[in-house]
Amino acid sequence: MEVANEQTKTVSRSFTMKGGDGPLSYARNSSLQKGVVDATKEMIIQAIANTLDIDKLCSESSKTFQIADFGCSIGPNTFYAMQNIIESVDQKCHAKHGSSASIDLEFQVFFNDHTSNDFNTLFSSLPPSLPYFAAGVPGSFYGRLFPKSSIQIGHSSSALQWLSKVPEEVVDSSSPAWNKGSIYCTGTEKEVAKAFAAQFENDMETFLNARAEELASGGLMVLVMGGIPDGISLCQTSIGKFYDFFGSCLLNLAKKGLVTEEKVKSFNLPLYFPSTKELKAIIGRNGDFSIERSDEIIEKLKHVHALPDAQIYISQIRAGMEGLIKHHFGKEIAEEFFQSYAAKHVETGFVFTANACDNTLIFMILRRK
Repeated sequence: MEVANEQTKTVSRSFTMKGGDGPLSYARNSSLQKGVVDATKEMIIQAIANTLDIDKLCSESSKTFQIADFGCSIGPNTFYAMQNIIESVDQKCHAKHGSSASIDLEFQVFFNDHTSNDFNTLFSSLPPSLPYFAAGVPGSFYGRLFPKSSIQIGHSSSALQWLSKVPEEVVDSSSPAWNKGSIYCTGTEKEVAKAFAAQFENDMETFLNARAEELASGGLMVLVMGGIPDGISLCQTSIGKFYDFFGSCLLNLAKKGLVTEEKVKSFNLPLYFPSTKELKAIIGRNGDFSIERSDEIIEKLKHVHALPDAQIYISQIRAGMEGLIKHHFGKEIAEEFFQSYAAKHVETGFVFTANACDNTLIFMILRRK
């Protein structure tokens, strides 16, 4: 019986983006994620203006406003996101109580990610003259991280589509959910899709239960994650087409004899892209939050075509995926793979939107009941 080892099953538990500030680092190759922050800025400003109960969350005895970014990575996108929230809270204070109200309010921002995250680079690149006190909180957000009722606003962007682990069934050749034909949840194989959906639901329930303990009553949780239109399989979308292409490049390594075909078959991306309907159902079952706002943003990839844009995108893919490739296939194969991937990308003129549906970004504002 071919069963993936524990390393395969738990690959994402300590998975982080490529650290440092070099030319291939996530810090220099995360403009797509920055686009997500920019796309949701006005929505966050409006949501805070309309739904934040500043008087309830900030009493006379406590003028400290605490914000947590779950899945902050290395920067600099987390700094932009936190600045947007702080400016929005300041505007809310000013509108409610006049120009002097926000002067006494002190902000503390907690940057959270896995213990293996490059916090050194994160904090060495903090903007000067910070309008907040900064602290790092290492650990998985699929669990408690803060004392009860201590956070006024939580935020997570481009992180919750990453699962806590690959479902064990999809890497077990004796299971009906064995995902031998793909490196991701395409949505077309019923048992595979069921296994990934169950893992996502379990992870989201764990996440929501932890945040329900940590957020103050009336506190807000900003959720931004990759998603798919209702009724569409991921393999029909731009991102799905990319994962198919990525998987074919891995198979090329096997054809060259650099890795075994079994090793490729046991590789699965710990990712799941839900529909908005699916996510709402999970939040509803949790019962600790009300959904104050829900939007879908069409995620455009039409600017990615051939060189030089393709080269930029290749660097961004490497910044996000290199850790996974090294973990599963070994450090010595990573350089060979990404060189091969880049060459095939340019050779084939791969276009992400060819014969594909647009993906969506799911944006939600939750309020702690």
